[in-house]
Amino acid sequence: MTPNAASSAPSRRTFLASTAVAAAAVTGGMPLLTACGSADSGARGGTSAGKNARKLLPAYVAGNVVAPDIPAKNGSAAGFTHRLDLAGLKTSVPRKLGKGNKVTVMSPFWGSPPKQDNAYYRAMNDLVGVDVRWQNQDGNTYEQKLGAVLASSDVPDVVVIPGWNMNGKIPSAVISKFADLGPYLSGDAVKDYPNLAAIPTDAWQRSIFGGKLRGLPQPAPYVTGIVPLYRKDVFDKEGYRVPRSADEFMALAKDITNAKAKRWACLDMKWTAFQMFGVFSGSEKPLGWNLTDGKLVNRIETDEYLETLEWTRKLFAAGVVHPDAELGKSQATDPGPKFAAGEFLIYANNISQWWSRTAEQATHNPEFKIWGMDVFGHDGGDPHLWAEQPAGIFAFVNKKASEAVIRDVLAVADATAAPYGTKEYMLTNYGVEGTHYTVKKGVPTKTDQGNIDVLNAYVMIASPAPTIAHPDFPEVAKGQVEWQQRMGAFTTKSSFYGMQITEPSRYTNLGNDFEQLEDDVVRGRKKIGDMQQAVSDWRSRGGDKLRDWYKKILDENGPAAG
Repeated sequence: MTPNAASSAPSRRTFLASTAVAAAAVTGGMPLLTACGSADSGARGGTSAGKNARKLLPAYVAGNVVAPDIPAKNGSAAGFTHRLDLAGLKTSVPRKLGKGNKVTVMSPFWGSPPKQDNAYYRAMNDLVGVDVRWQNQDGNTYEQKLGAVLASSDVPDVVVIPGWNMNGKIPSAVISKFADLGPYLSGDAVKDYPNLAAIPTDAWQRSIFGGKLRGLPQPAPYVTGIVPLYRKDVFDKEGYRVPRSADEFMALAKDITNAKAKRWACLDMKWTAFQMFGVFSGSEKPLGWNLTDGKLVNRIETDEYLETLEWTRKLFAAGVVHPDAELGKSQATDPGPKFAAGEFLIYANNISQWWSRTAEQATHNPEFKIWGMDVFGHDGGDPHLWAEQPAGIFAFVNKKASEAVIRDVLAVADATAAPYGTKEYMLTNYGVEGTHYTVKKGVPTKTDQGNIDVLNAYVMIASPAPTIAHPDFPEVAKGQVEWQQRMGAFTTKSSFYGMQITEPSRYTNLGNDFEQLEDDVVRGRKKIGDMQQAVSDWRSRGGDKLRDWYKKILDENGPAAG
């Protein structure tokens, strides 16, 4: 059920849209939100996190209801590799916490929203003891709707806002329109809601807006979610070796490519190249800055950034990249069919595709095997990877809501944050057995009705610590978690990791043209010199002043990462 990302050389919006739906679909049980947003929160530009935020954070109390097969490590998700004993599911919420209040929730929805009074909504409301009423909005145009609603006086009790929609006046509206949840959740207060207490502290750190704990988060692994995926079955058959350096990758790509036979090595590998060369994260504006040797440096100013573009340009120039990527078509089409057909053997995309491609091909192409390459340093040494943000979607409660309504919202959130292997998790993510899913050999599979009703709803209010669980393909779950753990060992948290930051509006469009220019350079339409000139222009048009602005934040707040 995990949807396919639309891009093989993913843009920020494409990645987040696809992973948001993946998180909502939760067939794999993991909010795969490791890509990018735009700006974050803070009034009139600024931050609401750092060293002063410690006292606002909920106490962390690890859950002990269900033990994962592979515990989280190095920023990874936790992993489950066994099939569920659905008759022996644990209970994480022993009594209804809700008091029966009506709670309206506005949330993005991808697809056709189900009827309000469907069996899934009824079952969830009965579980939590709250009358949740959904105001689902088209996820593709959600930002426009958000702006209009937040500018009005008619704001629902709960509003879900993805990080990539934190643009324009929305960040300041978050601060002015939504309640401080600190009195209910900060410190030991969160212990009234054990599943919320088990959400990692970094995710709560990201939920501080305007100096107050306002958001209920969807936690995410901080390890990069962009994996160089490859056809392991073909590699094994042909005797290809997984490369361990940039030179080895180039040699392999030339060996694989045979244009006459309609086989190319890869799609656009720019995002993997950024990882190989150790470039700061490009997934969110604040993550693109890091204090290096006492100076705050942006990713586009580094030698590694230019080296990435030059190496990727050589891939295109060597003719080893599939023509769809050469023409830019791969950014608008699903790469799955041509990958399955063997037209290319390697592409970089979200980790969710490791499972979704496996599931797609399982019945009619049993020899097919997709796997993830470990990222390597360009010189053959260890990679230097950079952490992504530990939460990317947030639910907020109306400032005008009564304490009774706030408590009922938290009751809902405590149930939806239940861990994998619990009754609450199964109902939240799969619905009602027999109606929304069936079970065969211990594997729950959604019915047609489940695919209509159990989507983009209660999972948007709050989620448990990141988890990967594919009962249908446990070896994929194991592979994904172990990949994250290996890569996490080489991952560094940059200076603004975990902070909610909004750049002043005068800088909003400062870096808008760089992604297009990157693509032009790697495809040979522009030169490295053009990028160097663009960086120089960026500095003079406001980049240096923006650097000073970020440096002041760092001086005043310190880094969020401990």
